[in-house]
Amino acid sequence: MTRVLLYTGKGGVGKTTSAAGTATLAALRGLRTLVLSTDAAHSLSDAFDSAVGGEPTEIDDLLFVQQIDAQRRFERAWGDIQSYLRSVLHEVGVDPIEAEELTVLSGAEEVLALLEVRDHVRSGRWDVIVVDCAPTAETLRLLALPEALNWYMDRILNVERKVARTFRPLLSKAAGIPMPDDSVFDALRRLHRDLADIRALLAGPDASVRLVLTPEAVVVAEARRSLTTLSLYGYRVDGVIANRVFPAAGADNWRRQWVAAQRGILDDVADSFRPLPIWESPYRACEPVGVEELAAFAVEMYGGDDPFARATDETSLWVDRHIDTDGRTYTLTMPLPLATASDLELARHGDDLIITVGSYRRVLPLPAALARAVVAGARLDNGRLQVRFAPREPLAGTTAQELAQGIREQYDAEPAAITEGTR
Repeated sequence: MTRVLLYTGKGGVGKTTSAAGTATLAALRGLRTLVLSTDAAHSLSDAFDSAVGGEPTEIDDLLFVQQIDAQRRFERAWGDIQSYLRSVLHEVGVDPIEAEELTVLSGAEEVLALLEVRDHVRSGRWDVIVVDCAPTAETLRLLALPEALNWYMDRILNVERKVARTFRPLLSKAAGIPMPDDSVFDALRRLHRDLADIRALLAGPDASVRLVLTPEAVVVAEARRSLTTLSLYGYRVDGVIANRVFPAAGADNWRRQWVAAQRGILDDVADSFRPLPIWESPYRACEPVGVEELAAFAVEMYGGDDPFARATDETSLWVDRHIDTDGRTYTLTMPLPLATASDLELARHGDDLIITVGSYRRVLPLPAALARAVVAGARLDNGRLQVRFAPREPLAGTTAQELAQGIREQYDAEPAAITEGTR
């Protein structure tokens, strides 16, 4: 299977250089390699000092580079849906230019660019695909979008299509607003299927994310939040790259102060991201440009490690059945490294568990056994969220809304339900 590596980090930390160097090293090791960018900035051509187009361009033996035309992908996947939305806005008097802006789905261009990655994986042409992602915040929104839209379409799409088909003539005549035809729903289904493919690929065992940072407190803090959020959505992080580290050898007094300051932050990085490997790259007077310099950059950064080995961490979500003093219970466990109880909120709505960490939220459909149970408690223990469920059958005559409200009230009545575990 094709190994897929995604590189992201705060803007300006060197993620494009790290991605390009890794791809160059893969090609030197005899792996047929493609490196591509979903970042609108498109810096790969600058890193390789070569013209790069919308199709894979051969830069060196076994090394190909591509800058994805996200707009073309967006128009292909979203065009029918966007046309319908524009027609609705036109009927209610919205200015055409404003309608064009209102029908652009934020983040869709970037996520649909990942369809290119899916197609390349399916082709079987590549041993390694390296993705230079957008800066961290955009990447997190990008990786959250497939699951968020899948959740919506799983629940809404079939119902809306049946309603539209039944009432289309009546509503169109009465309201004067065009109802979506089958081509719109077909486009939504294709989008649904494409997003599911992206989610399966990126959360699968052959894909992983690498965080690129520099030894600065603000940058490291963002990388820590990124690790927690990526874990929340079930994506593997298999390494951290610390870029622009001042070498200690031959340092004068001024540089020694910088070395000491960076070393303190790098110790914090080691504590925060252990047991992930942390690859350090020394500070350079200028960015490496071209195949030879990028290869030297990667060789020095990875040392004797194999940066193309598959990640060996366990799946991000599992249910562990066990017996305790209260009888039969289930415990749902999810890794949330570096999360704190103060950042974490849980809520239960119907068959879904809603997990919020900071400003990021995941709606997690529960397995059937847990959907029939109630939340009995939750805790955060050594970077793992553990939510305990106890079986309880709904009383006769109890509506789904009443049951959900009862679960929420039970949960809210336990102020110590989420507690920090001892380290």
